[in-house]
Amino acid sequence: MPRHATPRRYLMCPPAHFKVTYSINPWMDPGKPVDVPLAVAQWEELRDRYRSLGHTVDELLPRPELPDMVFAANGATVLDGRVLGARFAYRERAPEAEEHLDWFQARGFTDIHVPAHINEGEGDFAVTASWILAGRGFRASPLSHGEAQEFFGRPVVGLDLVDPRFYHLDTALAVLDDAGDEVMYYPGAFSPGSQAVLRRLFPEALIASRADAEALGLNAVSDGRHVLLPQAALGLFEPLRARGYVPVGMDLGELLKGGGSVKCCTLELRGATGISPPPRPFPT
Repeated sequence: MPRHATPRRYLMCPPAHFKVTYSINPWMDPGKPVDVPLAVAQWEELRDRYRSLGHTVDELLPRPELPDMVFAANGATVLDGRVLGARFAYRERAPEAEEHLDWFQARGFTDIHVPAHINEGEGDFAVTASWILAGRGFRASPLSHGEAQEFFGRPVVGLDLVDPRFYHLDTALAVLDDAGDEVMYYPGAFSPGSQAVLRRLFPEALIASRADAEALGLNAVSDGRHVLLPQAALGLFEPLRARGYVPVGMDLGELLKGGGSVKCCTLELRGATGISPPPRPFPT
């Protein structure tokens, strides 16, 4: 099956101040030291790979007092050029929401909604052609689902997460083709009812093993052809190739100490209308 990449625009934040000084998910251990230069090098490799594939990457200025800003996907959800801001569950990350909103406002985005209910951006919102999939159980409030549906005018499907290692939807499910409603996911991260919903909505989904999910292999980004994912998720590479995708393994081992990988570092600016650097030629 031929796959076609489409150029994307992403927002990322360099891990210049990344460290683990508190624990708000099972991956975080303040007792494990972080190699900041290595984290920066791994992040730069991801950023540069996006650009080499023809995508545009904007950068958010990191703040020393906000070590988790590198996980830019949590700062907002952008769809049709409209920005739904974040409201973080933990006080340690709460100021990140304002940093993101300031960035969008400074770059000419005008349709911005400051949320009333807790949501952590694309951590728990995943956009397909037909739906917005919305995780709940550890971070996002169920009330945020109705708020997103009202703002974006798209149907929102709630999914219950039950395993604390998969605390955000983007650790348990990845959208492979947002034009064709194709996803991959790990069933064990979801309640029985949510597993049944996923089987009904995505009967041809790629099902990940627990080993690949625990390597954060589902914390992936796809442009419709290339799928950038943690290189340790070895069991996903051949199934992706069999479906016509091109898996691109990335090493973000230092950032895994904070509970994030490729997708956590990448906020997609869908239908963005704000100021941006000139687009790069897209490779054929």
